[in-house]
Amino acid sequence: MSDGSPPTAPAPAATSPTAARSAVVVGGGLAGITAALALADAGIRVTLLEGRPRLGGLAFSFQRGELTVDNGQHVYLRCCTAYRWFLDRIQGAALAPLQDRLDVPVVDVAKPVGRRLGRLRRDPLPVPLHLGRSLAAYPHLSLAERAAVGRAALALKGLDLADPTLDAQDFGSWLTAHGQSARAIEALWDLVGVATLNAVAGDASLGLAAMVFKTGLLSDPGAADIGWARVPLGELHDRLARKALDSAGVRTEVRTRVTSVSTNDNGGWSVRVPGETLSADAVVLAVPQREAHDLLPPGALDAPERLLEIGTAPILNVHVVYDRKVLARPFLAALGTPVQWVFDRTDASGLRTGQYLALSQSAARDEIDTPVAELRERYLPELERLIPGTRAAEVKDFFVTRERTATFAPAPGVGRLRPGARTKAPGLYLAGAWTATGWPATMESAVRSGVSAADAVLGTLGRPRPRHLFEFEEAA
Repeated sequence: MSDGSPPTAPAPAATSPTAARSAVVVGGGLAGITAALALADAGIRVTLLEGRPRLGGLAFSFQRGELTVDNGQHVYLRCCTAYRWFLDRIQGAALAPLQDRLDVPVVDVAKPVGRRLGRLRRDPLPVPLHLGRSLAAYPHLSLAERAAVGRAALALKGLDLADPTLDAQDFGSWLTAHGQSARAIEALWDLVGVATLNAVAGDASLGLAAMVFKTGLLSDPGAADIGWARVPLGELHDRLARKALDSAGVRTEVRTRVTSVSTNDNGGWSVRVPGETLSADAVVLAVPQREAHDLLPPGALDAPERLLEIGTAPILNVHVVYDRKVLARPFLAALGTPVQWVFDRTDASGLRTGQYLALSQSAARDEIDTPVAELRERYLPELERLIPGTRAAEVKDFFVTRERTATFAPAPGVGRLRPGARTKAPGLYLAGAWTATGWPATMESAVRSGVSAADAVLGTLGRPRPRHLFEFEEAA
């Protein structure tokens, strides 16, 4: 371990609530960082263990020559109150600002030049009128399709998210039953849903899809305003997060993989890493579901095999560096092409000349293992169709990043598989975007899971909740 000192034994479980208590958080993604910060803020002595050489989980950066590259484009919405709290807590909110008002350029390359651009943007009006003018003028749907979208949105708004039967249905069938054409699903519902759910409508749980659209588009006029990091993700989720953890007194160890978690003789927990065993009053497993399954002691969950039934879904990111500026907008969404979303990452990457574009390709199961040369042959011509400025530009670099298990698959029935923060083993808790947060696999879900796990720990240890930690619940 990096500091070379053995851990201090925790106070016995029978000591008073005011005595020093300790916790080990396993996993340094957003869920684990959140849980560690929340517990430390409440006076718990926390050790955070991460097997990778950095924090941030699957929202991280790496170096490629002089470029600082994010493994994939991550965005959040104004309704993501927990992730916004997280940004405030690590003093990073100014580095990942929100749009003043939702505005998404949508380009359909299958249409004639001059009729390709549409926009999804909101007006300063109450829900649902805030999107009325944008929908009425949306050129990628017919007048009848736009009217049908409005009717489906009202039906969606009427769904009860607490109804467990929604989880068993697929969103695509529900849309079809509510008058949505294949074109409407492609040009509107999947445009939003694939990016947020990492699945097309036919493969997505109606419960999760309804949650996304009700919360993001039908709850508050500004709920869907988009935010994204103007700096590398590593600046937020590693450097600033590490600084916040250090300031809170958290002992953070990277390159430290946990091999086992078990109860000890004094009623606490033992966490084994190579060369050391740490003792704690509580343990939070903030790792992917399969890793959590392997670390769970017997009896911790009634049906631990359900964790292995939670599927995963990939995301492919295509990175292209041009010798000149080819795109004037910070991002756009695309129709009529395999390209889904394109983001300008030039400034964030540190590129001094030219322009760096990142293509975020969700639900990429058919392409996740495609060779780079084949992806280059496929996507460079598509970018020329989509962005005229690329046609005369020289490609200086082309590479891809692949996250084969980027998210849990939001398939119908997944809701019954997602466990809550508490296990049947006293003092052992779960966190991760895959746990029962009610959200799909987003940064918001990860942070919410960390808060839930910390809240459960504090309740068990008799510690009060830090008020600032739960401010985001009041803002939701």
